[in-house]
Amino acid sequence: MDARRPALSGALLVALMLGLIPPAAGAGAPVALDSPVAASLSGTPDGGTHPLALAEGDYVEGLLDSGPLPVDLRLVDAGGRPLRLLLGGSTGRASFRFVAEPAHAALRISGREAGAYSLTLTRRIGRDGQFPNPRVFDSPTIAALAGALERGGTTDAFWERVARTGTPLTEPHGPGTLVMTFLARGARQNVRLLGGPSSDHEQLERLGTSDVWFKSFVVPDSTRLSYQIAPDVPDFPASCRACREAILAQTQADPLNPRSWPSDAPDRFNRWSVVDLPAAPPQPGVPDDAAPAGSPDDRRFDSRRFDSRRLGNSREVTIHTTAGFDPARPDTILLLLFDGPDYRDRVRAPAILDRLTADGRLPPVVTAFIANPSAETRARELPGNPDFAAMLADELLPWLAERTGLTPRPERTVLAGSSYGGLAAATAALAHPERFGNALSISGSFWWHPEGTRRERPEHVAGLVATGKRAPVRFFLSAGLFESGSAGDLGILESSRHLRDVLEAKGYDVAYREYAAGHDYYAWRGVLGDGLLALFGRDGAFRESGKAGAGR
Repeated sequence: MDARRPALSGALLVALMLGLIPPAAGAGAPVALDSPVAASLSGTPDGGTHPLALAEGDYVEGLLDSGPLPVDLRLVDAGGRPLRLLLGGSTGRASFRFVAEPAHAALRISGREAGAYSLTLTRRIGRDGQFPNPRVFDSPTIAALAGALERGGTTDAFWERVARTGTPLTEPHGPGTLVMTFLARGARQNVRLLGGPSSDHEQLERLGTSDVWFKSFVVPDSTRLSYQIAPDVPDFPASCRACREAILAQTQADPLNPRSWPSDAPDRFNRWSVVDLPAAPPQPGVPDDAAPAGSPDDRRFDSRRFDSRRLGNSREVTIHTTAGFDPARPDTILLLLFDGPDYRDRVRAPAILDRLTADGRLPPVVTAFIANPSAETRARELPGNPDFAAMLADELLPWLAERTGLTPRPERTVLAGSSYGGLAAATAALAHPERFGNALSISGSFWWHPEGTRRERPEHVAGLVATGKRAPVRFFLSAGLFESGSAGDLGILESSRHLRDVLEAKGYDVAYREYAAGHDYYAWRGVLGDGLLALFGRDGAFRESGKAGAGR
């Protein structure tokens, strides 16, 4: 039987009406395709038994219709011993299915009441007809290679092409979209992808037994991302977390992609391969290869230890001023940026800010790059911590004013960060609007909620806004299209959209943008400039993005 054709006539329904055989007459007519029979029950325990003529491994589907009569349907062996209950206490029309085994000799129907029933086999597929649908590849190139390999070809020409074009492969798909295919060559056991167009550590698939490993995604033609691959990740008995962490032992730049970032990374394990598709938006202030953040003796940099009585700890804070800084200028921006070393050295925000101010797109900016004492401290302080917010308002802000000579004004002061830092920017500004009149959140973790409050308030910040009074705070929110949740959980994308809607419903000024990107510093370089221009740019970008609903 050919599984590619409709089974047993176009309706896939072949009725085998069982003959009216009194239970005392012994076995009923065999159940087989194209052999209609009929039967009834007299209410005896034995019921009606109908022999099967099946081969081992046959896949069988059927229907039992007993009307109001409660019946059981079992598979039994040649001696009448029950092997499997297919339907128990069934009334009306019910379906069943099984895979035939050598011991399956008959179907037995039994019930405590007398009455008629009908049995219908809707499908039977032998092993020779059981095979999957032909594989459909998103990538035409991979599909063509698969066909060539089936015909006995090799991968040599394919890899020669990849050497010329680089990776990932990009191919047209539909309006505004492309197929993006990540590749790896010659791995022995597995390849993982970190930073691709998803929120997971994706597994590449091996093409047959060849040396080609691949994973394809359909993405917007405006995609911008950085990624690493991890070939032959060790697989060992351990917790899921430990196995996922083992991926980090092998993550490295893609050797088939000629573009990587940052350019001065010490080795391939500290470099990320990058992709900028043709319609990726410009990144304000980001040069083709961002200049170094500045040398230690640059007088526009001032790195010091900051001690907090409120938190009982200390951290490094680096103050950077753009050219033309004058503490008396009323339009000067004071930017407090969380995860400071990453934004100072990896994103190279000083070079971005220097360019935006030199081009006249922003007024002078004083930036405080705020470090975390440790990773554990970061996880405790940044997510909605009122003590951390109070430290910023009551300790750090006066400390910055003393060292810069600037008199902070809330309407010119902005808290900014990404991930937990984006969450902290929003919660601290809402807690102290008299000090911080602007919040710039990049991929903020607005799915977060205090421990034990998920059921009543799964989105803590949206709840704060909805139930609180409107504060004099302006917001710039952004999220990546590749930051959606999985397995029913809220992600950054969904929770950011919701927060935007709640803020707007409360009358807040909100600029919101989405990017074809993930949780990715490479993309966040441009988002930082976008956010500052939206909030403080001289071209009125905030009004345009906020009122026109950019990124919706």
